[in-house]
Amino acid sequence: MGTRPEELRALLDSVAAQDGAPVQTVVVGNGAPVTGLPEGVRTVELPENLGIPGGRNVGIEAFGPGGGDVDILLFLDDDGHLPDAGTAEAVREAFAADPRLGIVSFRIADPDTGVTQRRHVPRLRASDPLRSSRVTTFLGGANAVRTQVFAQVGGLPDEFFYAHEETDLAWRALDAGWQIDYRADLVLHHPTTAPSRHAHYHRMVARNRVWLARRNLPLLLIPVYLGVWMLLTLLRRPSWAALKAWFGGFAEGWRTPAGSRRPMRWRTVWRLTRLGRPPVI
Repeated sequence: MGTRPEELRALLDSVAAQDGAPVQTVVVGNGAPVTGLPEGVRTVELPENLGIPGGRNVGIEAFGPGGGDVDILLFLDDDGHLPDAGTAEAVREAFAADPRLGIVSFRIADPDTGVTQRRHVPRLRASDPLRSSRVTTFLGGANAVRTQVFAQVGGLPDEFFYAHEETDLAWRALDAGWQIDYRADLVLHHPTTAPSRHAHYHRMVARNRVWLARRNLPLLLIPVYLGVWMLLTLLRRPSWAALKAWFGGFAEGWRTPAGSRRPMRWRTVWRLTRLGRPPVI
């Protein structure tokens, strides 16, 4: 977005300092100009903000159709930082060791405290963020994806703009037989923030939750999944303004097109359940 030039430069320096083969880097200006970057960093400037998934999809295409000019694509938030110079090599080794590994989710930790927020551990049992495991979704701002995944199941859902786009891709990847790993040893330093700091957060979360279900779940599970999330939202006792925005987004998710519907197989539902997160929560 062009609002964090110092943080972006620090991130790029940490990528350039990685051990092993140099990491090709592209910075997408999502409706903002991109200037003052290190030599060798490619840029794509978009005339308007396409949202998080739209901007990342443009970045994918910068490496050829579907990112096919490379084997692995690494996605990093512009205010993050890789503290370990061995991260890129560890990612390469992980994908080389497991041909069915499709996505790797990093651990996000505050640079000052080292604390990983519970919401940044992509599983229900999140009390121990230092435990790596197989998971059913991943963190959008710190991950690596095998480009064969994009070739097989497509990219991120542009229309989501913000929220749940990672789970949409994850469910499609899992349904196609790929694995997703949360790796606690692969760390991105990122300042601790509250997700609700973003404008329209509650509306987008609710709308996209409905879209996610309509696009990916068997018909029998759609009301169960959305009913559980409605109950959880009420139990969290948000403010009246937040609740009003949430229900507005929930209604919008039903009124507006959700995109192509490709419901996952019941075999995938069972697989998600065995991984510890059935697609009803």
